[in-house]
Amino acid sequence: MKLPFKLYLITDRHATKMPLPAAIKLALKGGVRAVQLREKDLPIRELLALARELRALTREFSARLFINDRVDIAVAVEADGVHLGHQSMPVDAVRKIVGNRMLVGVSTHNSEEAKDAEKGGADFITFGPVFETPSKVKLGFPVGCDAVKNVKNSISIPIYGLGGINSGNVGSVFSAGAYGIALISAILRSDNIQKATEDIIRQLDSNHG
Repeated sequence: MKLPFKLYLITDRHATKMPLPAAIKLALKGGVRAVQLREKDLPIRELLALARELRALTREFSARLFINDRVDIAVAVEADGVHLGHQSMPVDAVRKIVGNRMLVGVSTHNSEEAKDAEKGGADFITFGPVFETPSKVKLGFPVGCDAVKNVKNSISIPIYGLGGINSGNVGSVFSAGAYGIALISAILRSDNIQKATEDIIRQLDSNHG
């Protein structure tokens, strides 16, 4: 399956120096075309309000909006997809709710999880942490690019490398067979979000055509 985005931006409102919607708007201006709303500590009403705001923004830029874990919120705001983790509903159960009108992504950390995600009906996976990153310390040591290569050989759905990826190491992730990259800090912690996004998009274009 060909997905219309190589860069998958995952939100973290604690990482930005400004309100999250303003940061996301700058990233969209810079070329981001897929955003995953992932704010696990927000009460549901606040999360829903934020999802509605990001839905309006992503529509303005013809970008895809994914909601982490909360299938109900994804349905309520007419998101383009849902992203599932370890504690989420299984992929096949989510498929029964959303059918084929939404994309379903799954977070994975090894080959078995990747194969299970594909078998369950996921459209794509994120895989990592590829490199060292503070936000993924609890998931263990970085898996490295060789692990990306191994997973690429065992599944046929797109893989988005995740964890510690920045403009300096994008090339090695693509060389290992990743379809795209998922980022948080490299964009949202930047002093100039739009420029940081544009720089990474340029790296993607030069590495992936």
